[in-house]
Amino acid sequence: MQEKAAKLSAAAKREQNWGWFMVAPTIIGLVVLNVYPFIQTLIMSFSKHLGFGTYEFIGLKNYADMFQSPEFWKATWNTIYFCILTVPVGIFLALLVAILLNAKIKGRSAFRAIFFLPMVCAPAAVTMVWRWIFNTEYGILNSLTGTRISWITDPKVVMITCAVVAVWSSIGYDAVLLLSGLQNISKSYYEAADIDGAGKITQFFHITLPMVSPTLFVVLIMRLMASIKVYDLIYMMVEESNPALTSVQSLMFLFYRESFVAGNRGYGSAIVIWTVALIGVVTVVQFIGQKKWVNYEV
Repeated sequence: MQEKAAKLSAAAKREQNWGWFMVAPTIIGLVVLNVYPFIQTLIMSFSKHLGFGTYEFIGLKNYADMFQSPEFWKATWNTIYFCILTVPVGIFLALLVAILLNAKIKGRSAFRAIFFLPMVCAPAAVTMVWRWIFNTEYGILNSLTGTRISWITDPKVVMITCAVVAVWSSIGYDAVLLLSGLQNISKSYYEAADIDGAGKITQFFHITLPMVSPTLFVVLIMRLMASIKVYDLIYMMVEESNPALTSVQSLMFLFYRESFVAGNRGYGSAIVIWTVALIGVVTVVQFIGQKKWVNYEV
């Protein structure tokens, strides 16, 4: 018995070693590409960049300067406002598209590919096309509506313009994720509801929405994180010389300006830590709130 137990223990140990060996590349990549850069950024946030990779420890000065800066608070509000504009509308439209793609319609596969296409296209190409559409002088939108609205240079509407592009770009990806959740719902629920005389709206709120809520929760977390970290869209839509830049400048855009344009990497690192903290707070609130509306029962 002892010999048999020893053989089983040795086999289990070999299996455990093989398991660690198989996940080692992922763990190493996570440490090298995520954990170490975050620790280095945290240390830099308490330092002043002296050039040539040297830093001087200055304590909480970067954070003090950051919290006293009106530009920083404006960027924080712009980021939150961008989330408010894009996340609810984007998820609603993605869910609507997913429901339509889940229906029995002709060319369903082609429509799925079309809606997912924005995620495949290069962001620079997508932004260039949208800049042509929103152009004040010869843009398609102003030509069709007969207006001369400065969609990109007017501080009052530039944020809405960027939000439209962001929602358009993310609908396809979110819809595909939600579609996978819809397809996992058993048809027996709908058949039973039809027998009971429940209408389509009742079925949506009592079957579809509760059953797809776990997938909806994942999409919500991903979309909020992406919206808080928005940078490339704003960078390509709004030029540095644009007078409306301050009305749309996000935290990540401010980080880019401070770190790579102004060379103040310590201050830029403090902005990154603030953004990470903001994402952490939002994520914690979501995980606390999901107990009230996410249904994990099958």
